[in-house]
Amino acid sequence: MATTADIRTGLIIKLENSLYSVVEFGQNKTARAAAKVWAKLKGVDNSRSIEHTWNSGDTIYPVRVEKKTYQFLYQDDSGYNFMDNETFEQIALPESMIDAPQFLKEGQEVGVSFNTETEQPMSVELPDKIVMKVTYSEPGLRGDTATRTLKPATVETGATVNVPLFVNEGDVIRVNAKTGEYIERVKE
Repeated sequence: MATTADIRTGLIIKLENSLYSVVEFGQNKTARAAAKVWAKLKGVDNSRSIEHTWNSGDTIYPVRVEKKTYQFLYQDDSGYNFMDNETFEQIALPESMIDAPQFLKEGQEVGVSFNTETEQPMSVELPDKIVMKVTYSEPGLRGDTATRTLKPATVETGATVNVPLFVNEGDVIRVNAKTGEYIERVKE
């Protein structure tokens, strides 16, 4: 068991028989009343996002989470199929468990979080930065780099990313998997 003093970003807690991940938290102190701890929570086993407030020092129930490296194999009717890099055991997970399925490509390594009490997978996290090849983009103008004008480009997984005008079809780019934003062009 833990108290509200142990809350941190990324902690997974059990609240009202559901699992939530702490997205943001803070403390409200007043002169006469007891301090309150608030947190923005995102559902791990559901799609809800809530805010919750505790009195300072209240008990919270953190869930032990273990992260393992898996490799994405393919997608079919059963979901997204992953293989454990150590035991070669395969699991199929639904799209709702993956944080950015549009950037998932075959052979890519991902982190799968497991609830250690039930051994059930909870979520799939892609690396923060992913290297992708641009498969389609309107031709850009040479030398037009002074403005921050963006154009849509399709990457190898079929996702659309807004890129600067100088990025062309066939270029390799680095993308932020969390936000879907262009970071930089990669030299091959």
